[in-house]
Order: sequence, then C-alpha cells, then structure tokens
Amino acid sequence: MVAISLVLIFEGLMPLISPPKWREMFSQLLQLEDGQIRFFGLSIVLLGLFLLGAFI
Repeated sequence: MVAISLVLIFEGLMPLISPPKWREMFSQLLQLEDGQIRFFGLSIVLLGLFLLGAFI
C-alpha cells in the first residue's frame, strides 16, 4: 500500500507544479510509437524489480 501511495504522490507532482509543462509532455508521449512505449515500460519494470531486490 505504501508503494501505491508513493506512485500516486509522484505522478501527481508534475500536474500540480506545472500544468502547461505536464500537458506538453503528455502530448509528446502520444506521438511515440508502440515499440518506444513498450521499451519505456519494460525499462521502468526492470528498474522497479532491481530496486525491490536491492532493498529486500
């Protein structure tokens, strides 16, 4: 539950601090190809697994 809470806090910071910059970043994400998005997702999952293993 702590992990989900931290993700929600992190995800909410950018739209809270700078809505125009967040909107610009989001529109750039929409222009990425599926393969690029999958690679980004895989990288995040692997980083998360690595950090989880390092701290357990």
